[in-house]
Amino acid sequence: MPTFAATTTVPARKKLRKRAAPDRSQMLRRVFQLAFLLLNLWIGAQFYFFVRYYETDGQSAWAARPPGVEGWLPIAALMNLKVLLATGQAPRLHPAGMFLLIAILGMPWLARKSFCGWLCPVGTVSEYLWRLGRRTFGRNFRLPPRLDIGLRSLKYLLLGLFLYAVASMSVPAIRAFLEGPYGVLDDVKMLNFFRFLGVAGGAMMALLAVASVFVENFWCRYLCPYGALMGLAALASPLRIRRDTLLCIDCDKCTAACPSALPVAQLVAIQSAECTGCLQCVAACPAAGALGMMAPGAAPRAGVGDRGGGGESVPGNLRVRALERPLADRSARPDVLRIDSAGRRVRAPLSNACQPPMNADKRR
Repeated sequence: MPTFAATTTVPARKKLRKRAAPDRSQMLRRVFQLAFLLLNLWIGAQFYFFVRYYETDGQSAWAARPPGVEGWLPIAALMNLKVLLATGQAPRLHPAGMFLLIAILGMPWLARKSFCGWLCPVGTVSEYLWRLGRRTFGRNFRLPPRLDIGLRSLKYLLLGLFLYAVASMSVPAIRAFLEGPYGVLDDVKMLNFFRFLGVAGGAMMALLAVASVFVENFWCRYLCPYGALMGLAALASPLRIRRDTLLCIDCDKCTAACPSALPVAQLVAIQSAECTGCLQCVAACPAAGALGMMAPGAAPRAGVGDRGGGGESVPGNLRVRALERPLADRSARPDVLRIDSAGRRVRAPLSNACQPPMNADKRR
């Protein structure tokens, strides 16, 4: 009569191998954020003096028009990019914006959405707003999952509308628009939007600022079409935040640190378009080598029980249950994984794994 036995083996708690040196990625990221924010403020100030010189008919201080201001004209840059792809000719008006767009679109392939997490001045302001909220109220708030997913789709909807509008325009229509009265002065109109902010515009910006205090990266997460474009471009990147499940101690600090609310501690590789490449999860990880931005060739090892593959869940604890049944060919019985006295994973025949453990006297 067959006998049934079950054993449950649980691995010993993983030993933490601490970092040899402190992680300085966030200090470096803040330096880049501050430098790029100051650069944009300088560009805005110089462009303001350029506009004022012509508004006052030369009575105010003269300043040259900074080409970098065209980085704030993404729709015009998309139009010029279409003209370049269709005709092979560089645009005559606002060419800097197009080349900035090309450079920014190339960044996600190299380092995910690093533009959003390291350079974007709007993202920098948004980050400091939610940090202010956390410091003031002790926490930030996360919307319910269904509402969160629904709101996240808004930025992709806005991106789709802009792409459709540009794609539906012919090259002559784009040139007529960009070289017309509005296109020639669209940078000035953008500046005047902030200079002469109306009640509706001011209320909308105040609402976004308040929302950013309570919800991490509210604008970037739900409404920014530029961020949506960066996220889609980042899907083609070979780089990912990857987790070595043998070195990971399952402390979940990486998940708590992620401003995009990604379950980093449950994944082998982060494939989501929401990952901004900010490396806050890597900085929060206390285990050396357990988490990092890596290429596929440097993928972390998958621990026992992992299902492997990018983005799949990984169990935190290893539990192996073996159930012995009568088999016609005992040699065909599969092996199971057990944990030896040193905490190492070893393979043992199923028949041996299901035997009751020997006492200390019999081992001797």
